[in-house]
Amino acid sequence: MPLKFDDERPIFIQVSEWIEDAILSGAFPEESQIPSITEFSVTCKINPATALKGINLLVNKDIIYKKRGLGMFVATGAIDKLREERKEHFYKNFIENLITEAKRLNLSESDIKSMIERGFEK
Repeated sequence: MPLKFDDERPIFIQVSEWIEDAILSGAFPEESQIPSITEFSVTCKINPATALKGINLLVNKDIIYKKRGLGMFVATGAIDKLREERKEHFYKNFIENLITEAKRLNLSESDIKSMIERGFEK
């Protein structure tokens, strides 16, 4: 797990995002068990409390759940929830800024579509 200790984002957020990425990529399918807090902390060389805090973010969003005595598991529907959340984040952080800048440059909708298509062709 590539954590960046010099990143502005807190480590527990990076842990949470890494698990989300792993779920979306299929590394942790729905209803499969994820590594334990201890495994995360040893692998990442971080404090177990930091790993727990990152995992608890996902528990609070109903992406993963605890089975008492067994560990943590990916919830059914987690992939759809994560995709929707990330689509909204993408819209707010990229598309809204793109549209604002396009208006400043007096670009039309078709100009933007052409640029996007050109980007996909590369």
